[in-house]
Amino acid sequence: MTRGLAALSAACVLHAGAANGQALAVEVTQSAGTSSESISAVGTQVRLLGEALPGLRWNVEGAWATRSRDASDVFGTAYPYEGRAEIIEAYGEYLFARARGIRAVKVGRYRTPFGISSSSDHAYLGFHRPPLIRYGEYFALSSGYLEHGVDVVVGVPRFSVEASVGVPADVGEAIRRSGVDTVARAEGTAGALIVGASMIDTTPYMPERFARGRARFAGVDARWMQGGVLVRGEWLAGRPFDGTRTTGGYADLIVHRPFMGPVTALVRAERLAYDAAPPRALYSHRYSAGARVRLWKTVAVSAGVVHQAGQVTQSRRTAFDIGLTGSFRQDYGARP
Repeated sequence: MTRGLAALSAACVLHAGAANGQALAVEVTQSAGTSSESISAVGTQVRLLGEALPGLRWNVEGAWATRSRDASDVFGTAYPYEGRAEIIEAYGEYLFARARGIRAVKVGRYRTPFGISSSSDHAYLGFHRPPLIRYGEYFALSSGYLEHGVDVVVGVPRFSVEASVGVPADVGEAIRRSGVDTVARAEGTAGALIVGASMIDTTPYMPERFARGRARFAGVDARWMQGGVLVRGEWLAGRPFDGTRTTGGYADLIVHRPFMGPVTALVRAERLAYDAAPPRALYSHRYSAGARVRLWKTVAVSAGVVHQAGQVTQSRRTAFDIGLTGSFRQDYGARP
């Protein structure tokens, strides 16, 4: 199955590039991992990127992945492990050349733009588990949230506002009910600091007999990077449905200094509180430490220790996770 996805993607790129002379690229990422929770996983991610016209880009991302056992969030940072091929993103985006006013319009299937949300922000730095606030069964958001809709970004070079209107197109364990949902985000930069604020009004992923009303969250996020040191984090608060409240967030420290060679060090601290009528209330906090080591060009191994207290997503309070990832990219024509 994984070889078939890669071959099909490469064939599509070659045919389109030859026929139209457009700027196209194919990216294939193969990953495998295991955890002391007695869970192993393997996955393939394929991305096709192109530029149909100057400023008009498109992106199609698919994934196939499976793991030996569910009931855990291990390896769940980017896509689900349900043993079948999934379309994760498929959109067209027009980037306006002018620096003021409308900056970009995106149409199609894309990740929900709440907070630090892109796959590269969570999947390729070395963490094997999504933040608790992005684990679908913890009454907040999900790393598998996707939209079928329209996304518009307006602003000036150091400040922008983004708005998305669509319907849920989720993958994974948390599938929201049908209905219209909206996301708004503002982001500003000052030197090495990026600060954002987001709001979402959407449908719950739980059945209506249990979860009535709308899911509404607001959040803040920040990123600071300088000299090979990245500090970032998110905090959100809101309700997954009527009569409940969820608060939580995380902070990351990611260090890659020249003296460290191929090694990137990773540290994360996080917490989450879901306030509901007993016994459904949930309170958890977790600490992670690990490293990502580049073995050869685009091949890397990531390993880490995770300790969780309170209600846990893992079978053991302390778990060791390790994964191997290799990536391939081929460009055809101008680089997209």
